[in-house]
Amino acid sequence: MANSTAKAKNGRGAGKRERLVEGAREVLYAQGVERTTLADIAEAADVPVGNVYYYFKTKDDLVDAVVASHLAEVRGALQALEQHRTPKARLKAFVRMLIAQADLMASHGCPQGTLCSELDKRDGTADRQRSELLGAPIDWAEQQFRALGRRDARDLAVALMASYQGIAVISSTFGDPELVVREGKRLERWIDSLG
Repeated sequence: MANSTAKAKNGRGAGKRERLVEGAREVLYAQGVERTTLADIAEAADVPVGNVYYYFKTKDDLVDAVVASHLAEVRGALQALEQHRTPKARLKAFVRMLIAQADLMASHGCPQGTLCSELDKRDGTADRQRSELLGAPIDWAEQQFRALGRRDARDLAVALMASYQGIAVISSTFGDPELVVREGKRLERWIDSLG
């Protein structure tokens, strides 16, 4: 594995590894972890199935790479929100970012939330990386609420994420992205009322 990582870092083979991770993200989201095979992922990535083992020894290794990819994406999105001048503006931008995913959530729920839920059922553990998928936005939101002077910042941050994850499940259940949009607007009004 060290050799494949080194080759990926120096450019040789990086395209296939990245395609495998991206293909895995898509297939795991659509089909779930348990129903997805390495052959499914290889097909989605347009990589021969035998090549998967060159980059990832097991399906679990590939799933770990998907979790890391999602976590990097979450952290990048949160960092991008820092461009907004006030905590309230950042929180509302966060909500608008979630609303922008309404169609995606209506198809299969929140990509990170469904992955965390499924992996928890799979092996009963919540490793650090997985818990950060939902923990990072909660921690970030807590900082924003704290900057608004809220002593209940942690509770508000958890409530914000619970609302988002809940509406993702409901929207997916009914296949209705408008539910996400309506909840997002309600969350923006809620944020406005807090401070």
